Amino acid sequence: MSIAPSQYDVGLAKTAANYVPLSPVSFLKRTAAIYPDRVSTVYEERSFTWAQTYLRCKRLASFLSARGIKRGDTVAAMLPNLPAMNELHFAVPMAGGVLNTLNTRLDAAALAFMLEHGGAKILFVDPEFSGVIVDALAAMKTPKPLVIDVDDVTFTGGKRIGELEYEAVLVSGNPDFAWEHTQDEWDAIALSYTSGTTGNPKGVVTHHRGAYLNAVSNILAGNLGQHPVYLWTLPMFHCNGWCFPWTIALAAGINVCLRKVDPAKIFELNAKHGVTHMCGAPIVYNTLINAPGAKRGKSPIVGLIAGASPPMAVLAGAETIGIKLTHVYGLTEVYGPAAFCAEQEGWDDLPADERAKLTRRQGVSYPLQENVTVLDPITLKEVPRDGETIGEVMFRGNVVMKGYLKNEKATKEAFEGGWFHTGDLGVLDTDGYVIIKDRSKDIIISGGENVSSVEVEDVLYKHPAVLFAAVVAKPDAKWGEVPCAFVELKDSAKASEADIIAFCRDQLPGFKTPKAVVFGVIPKTSTGKIQKFLLRDQVGSVKAISA
Repeated sequence: MSIAPSQYDVGLAKTAANYVPLSPVSFLKRTAAIYPDRVSTVYEERSFTWAQTYLRCKRLASFLSARGIKRGDTVAAMLPNLPAMNELHFAVPMAGGVLNTLNTRLDAAALAFMLEHGGAKILFVDPEFSGVIVDALAAMKTPKPLVIDVDDVTFTGGKRIGELEYEAVLVSGNPDFAWEHTQDEWDAIALSYTSGTTGNPKGVVTHHRGAYLNAVSNILAGNLGQHPVYLWTLPMFHCNGWCFPWTIALAAGINVCLRKVDPAKIFELNAKHGVTHMCGAPIVYNTLINAPGAKRGKSPIVGLIAGASPPMAVLAGAETIGIKLTHVYGLTEVYGPAAFCAEQEGWDDLPADERAKLTRRQGVSYPLQENVTVLDPITLKEVPRDGETIGEVMFRGNVVMKGYLKNEKATKEAFEGGWFHTGDLGVLDTDGYVIIKDRSKDIIISGGENVSSVEVEDVLYKHPAVLFAAVVAKPDAKWGEVPCAFVELKDSAKASEADIIAFCRDQLPGFKTPKAVVFGVIPKTSTGKIQKFLLRDQVGSVKAISA
């Protein structure tokens, strides 16, 4: 489309004086210059200032560049939430590379696929994952990446498998490395793989511009302000930690690193460092709420909680341990959270259950995301704001991926009609807030009636004995499919199938009430999401085939 001339076309193209491509790497340079002596990172007995972190990143970028990493080259990392993982989010793009953070719970076959598909040239590995990485490298059919060990003195076990060690690499790097700012903000900054349930996962390519904007949005949506103390309960490998490595750099905050989610350790770190912010899935907060000795900290914590509507019991329970939750929603394809439940005046004065009903909504677009809404998937027209008409949740804006790596078909389908299609089913309420009803594959159609698994799960979480719950479709000769509940009980708690079904029947119509209950540990991903495809497979659901 041609653009008509305007009197404001002053005859000067973009120059270095009035245009700089957006990149979150600039946040580190700025903060190191303004707040060089403020603490940037703490982990066990180690700590760094922002000046030191910037120096370490320049040294690492220098090493990567000397090893041939250039624009578009992939550098992979198989690491927990350690200082090195945070530093890689800056050093890799400083060298022009693309960071591929690997899910630490994947098996060797999946990791081999990702390393091959993304073309990783260098791989950073924590000793805890050395065994699975050895197997993944053995399974690769393409050239293997250079492996660099990242030792952690607090971890015992594993073994070194790399040619070099991380701290030695930093020593060898140039502290005065003259890294170049990206020349195109549309350049890839990260590669993340979706959690595929059948077939190979898709490689989500995100760019500098989107990472920059979502990092800023995190500050606005999460009320971070300046100098937050951020606890890393969310894996950094998950959507690049929702862009929070870059967010904390911009806010000149403190990264409180955490190797794994451990309630006792979390309460200890909160007391020691005065944590102000954290992120996670409902399971993380539920684990804290139900942990032995759970207690409030000295000051309240702002927590971002993600996913479909979190159980009201979790929203209310978090307040008892001093965590005020803000619900965010998104996907890997939109850099993590790209929508949030914007709080309105007066909500704090409401009773806890009424407040939870409002705050559990997916809400509105993130501050720097253009739009999130619910559309008819056929006409692409917005559904009525009646809280009943179901459509597909879709995004549009600058905080949407470039596309899927080496997968033009999937990219085209995802962007059909000028919107990013999430696959989530939802409604718009009278406030214009998005409310997710279910994933399209999780809706249970029983006797022609739609049953939202989220709605049934919300009731299950109200049962005093239930720690975690999930509902999937179970084949039924009469009704086609019926709800089947999977329940993980709290420690020392007891409940029978009849108890659970009776409890649900008191609060739900008959067709929505689970017809079977399976007790046991519910499978979860490393980010705390329940793996429903495994549960569907367990009950022989036809949806397990197309999950």
